[in-house]
Amino acid sequence: MPHYKLALQGFGNVGQALAVLLMSKKAELKSRYDITFSVSAISTGRHGAALDPDGLDINRALELVKNGGSLDQLSLLEPPADGVDFINRCNADVLFENTPVNYQTGQPAVDHLKQALDNGMHAITANKGPVVHAYQQLTELANAKQRKFFFESTVMDGAPIFSLFRTSLPGANLRSFKGILNSTTNLILGLMEEGKSFKAAVAHAQEIGIAETDPSGDVDGWDAAVKVAALVTVLMGIPLKPTEVERTGIREIQAQDIQDAKDKGLRWKLVCNAVKENNRVRASVSPQMVSSDSPLYQVDGTTSIVQFETDVLGSLSIIESDPGPDTTAYGLLADFLNAVT
Repeated sequence: MPHYKLALQGFGNVGQALAVLLMSKKAELKSRYDITFSVSAISTGRHGAALDPDGLDINRALELVKNGGSLDQLSLLEPPADGVDFINRCNADVLFENTPVNYQTGQPAVDHLKQALDNGMHAITANKGPVVHAYQQLTELANAKQRKFFFESTVMDGAPIFSLFRTSLPGANLRSFKGILNSTTNLILGLMEEGKSFKAAVAHAQEIGIAETDPSGDVDGWDAAVKVAALVTVLMGIPLKPTEVERTGIREIQAQDIQDAKDKGLRWKLVCNAVKENNRVRASVSPQMVSSDSPLYQVDGTTSIVQFETDVLGSLSIIESDPGPDTTAYGLLADFLNAVT
């Protein structure tokens, strides 16, 4: 029975949700997949790091972070100097890299994943940056090391987007896609339809933990653009950076715009779109009014949707309702199982 040592780099909401999910699935993984595991290392941005080759007490780690404590007290080894040092000393078979996204360069996550693969680990991430800035490099390195670089949770959380094309749609060529890929802006626009101002809607999204303190990544379209770039890069085979996606956010949408759309039986949505023509792609993110005959019209709250047009199946839609850290964590778990089984 194979035993896998896991390292969690990043222990925010998603990392903690993954830890809880792993523990809840421990018996099932053993009985169903003949797999056992231990977590040999955890690093955080604000709560220290812990390294123990024999396995950490996950419940104790969760408790410490929840109460504002430091993981350093769980560590049998000296604290790592940086992220790469953590990877070199974590004694793991699989790295889950979940540090904050860097839209411009993908760093330091790119270096983290590269080091993990160099060290013979499977590299799994929910971080979109490395996919759009180093997909080819990391994929080639993974193949050379006979390891896996997986990233299902980078777009639509736990919904099977990349694995769908990787395993279930052999021979299918993606021609275009359209969808709502940023749940925060979808929630904000819905709240504005209910009468809230843009400012009040953003504040509500922040209060419930959907939007960051600085919401610009969502409302200015950067999160959506990087997801479009990831889908194009991986599924269409054409490298695309977020800055190459024509991008307009929802910041300029006013209450009158919302009302005008409602009067016409339309709704504002932040629509992601990409069309492949020969070896070129036209990609955009922009607010659009959609009619009731569009599948995008009924997508409310934090639900997301993507419609794929392929050369063999016509239109194929995937909808994910009200995602959160738990669904993102499932995508990471699925990547782990797909990597080792």
